[in-house]
Amino acid sequence: MKAVTDFCASSSYQEICQKTLSSVNSTDPKAFIVKAIMASQDAVVKFFNYSDSLIVKANNNSRTKMALEDCKDLMNLAQQSLQASISDVGDAQLHTFSDRIDDLRTWLSAVISYQQSCLDGFAEDEATQDTMTKGIVDADQITTNALDIITKLADILAKFGLQFNVPTSRKLLSNEYPEWFAAADRKLLARVDNGNIKPNAVVAQDGSGQFKTIAAALAAYPKGFQGRYIIYVKAGIYKEYIMVDSKMTNVLMYGDGSRKTIVTGRKNFVDGVQTMQTATFSAIGDGFIAKNMGFQNTAGAQGHQAVAFRSSSDKSAFFNCRFDGYQDTLYAHANRQFYRNCVISGTIDFIFGDAPTVIQNSLIIVRRPMDNQQNTVTAHGKKKANENTGIVIHNCRIVPEEKLFVDRFKIRTYLGRPWKEYSTTVVMESTLGDFIQPDGWMPWQGTFALDTCYYAEYNNRGPGANTSKRVNWKGYHVIDRPTAMRFTVQTFLNSRENWLQATGIPNIAGLKY
Repeated sequence: MKAVTDFCASSSYQEICQKTLSSVNSTDPKAFIVKAIMASQDAVVKFFNYSDSLIVKANNNSRTKMALEDCKDLMNLAQQSLQASISDVGDAQLHTFSDRIDDLRTWLSAVISYQQSCLDGFAEDEATQDTMTKGIVDADQITTNALDIITKLADILAKFGLQFNVPTSRKLLSNEYPEWFAAADRKLLARVDNGNIKPNAVVAQDGSGQFKTIAAALAAYPKGFQGRYIIYVKAGIYKEYIMVDSKMTNVLMYGDGSRKTIVTGRKNFVDGVQTMQTATFSAIGDGFIAKNMGFQNTAGAQGHQAVAFRSSSDKSAFFNCRFDGYQDTLYAHANRQFYRNCVISGTIDFIFGDAPTVIQNSLIIVRRPMDNQQNTVTAHGKKKANENTGIVIHNCRIVPEEKLFVDRFKIRTYLGRPWKEYSTTVVMESTLGDFIQPDGWMPWQGTFALDTCYYAEYNNRGPGANTSKRVNWKGYHVIDRPTAMRFTVQTFLNSRENWLQATGIPNIAGLKY
C-alpha cells in the first residue's frame, strides 16, 4: 500500500489511481508503471467499443456519425501509442529510464490529444458530446494519471531509494537536426538536393514515373518494409486526398519545389466535413519526412475550418515545404514535429493542434479573412498540465499578405489564443510585422485559460515585437534566455545526448543570438 501511495501521490485523480494500482502484486516499481499504462490501454479499448456501439444510432445525423467514426480511428491510434509505451517500459532498466521519459510523455500526451480530438468532433451535437464525455471519463483520468506518474517518476523512484543515471551534459552545436535524424537520413536529404538519389517510387502525371498518383505510390508501400521508403513526386498539381497511414512508417516524400509539386484539395467544415477529415494530406505513420512540396486547401475563408496538412506522425520533419490555406491550415495534431525553411499561410488559428512542434527559419504569412473576422496565428490545444506539447516559433518572420496589407491595421491580427486550458506557445528570436496588435494575444472566450496557459516571447524584433502593451494575463510571460533555452530544438524536441554534426540542411539547436 505504501508503494501505491507513493505512485499515486503525484496523480491528478487519486481515487482511480489507488484502484488501478492496488492490484499490483509486486515490489518492483516497473510493475506499477506498466500497470498504469496498461490500465489506460484497457480504458481506451472500452471507450472504442462504446463509440462503436453509438454509430448505429447516429444514422440520421451524418456529421455525428462522421465524428463517431473519427473517434474510432483516434482510439486506434491511442492504442498504438499505449502499446509502444508498454513495450518501451518493458525493454528498459530502471536506472537508465531517464532516456525513455521523453518518448513516454510524448506518446501519453498524444493519447490525451486523441481523446480530446474525439470530443471536439461533437461541438455541434451537445447531447452526443455529453454522452461521449461521460463515456471517456475513465480513459481520460487513467491516462492523465499515467502521464503524471511518468512526469514525476524521478521523484517517485527516490522514495524507493532508486535514482536515474544522470545523463552527461549535451554539447551544444550550432547546426543540428532533431535528435531522431540518423546520419543516413541527413545524408539522404542532402542527396535529394543534388539529385543523386534513387527513389523506391516515382510519381508523374505525364506517365514518366511508375505511378500517376501519390495514392497509388503509397498503396505500393511493401508490407513490413524496413528502412526509409522514398517517393519522388514530379512537378504537377495533384488533386488528391492523401493519408500516410500508421502502417506506412519512415516515408520520405520529395518534390520539385513547393510551388511546382502541389497537393491540393478543398474539403471544409461548411460543406459538412469534420475538421480532422478536411485535411488535403494527412501524415500518420511515424518518421514521415517531406521536402520541396506544397500542400493546399483552397476552400477559402468562407469554408471556415479547412485543413491543408495534418500530422500526428512522431518524429516527423518538413523542409522547404509550403502549407497554404485560411482557417486551420496546419494541424500539428500530435507527436514530435519539426518544420524548417517552410512557408505557412492562413487566417484564423492557422497553426493549431496539440503536438510538440518547432517551426524554425520559416515564413508565416497572414492572409485576409472575411470582413467580420480577425486573424490568430496559433491555437494550441494542450489539455493537461503535464503534456510535453506546445508550438514554438523560432527565428521566423510573421508578415501580412499583399491583400491584407492595406487593411492590416483595421483587421486585427494576434499571435494566438488559448484553445485549451494549458495552451503553450512561444515566439522567440522572430521578426514580427507592424500589424501584430499591441496586446499580442487574444482570449478564446471570456477569461478561459488566461491563468493556466503559457504564452511567452523572447528577443523578437520588428515593429510588432514591442511587449510593453502586451496582455496582462497570469499565463503570459516575457522570458529570459535560460527559460527560452527550454524551447529550443535541442531541449524541447529531445532528451537524449546523441547529437551528431549535421550536414546538408542545418537547424539551430539552441538559440540564434
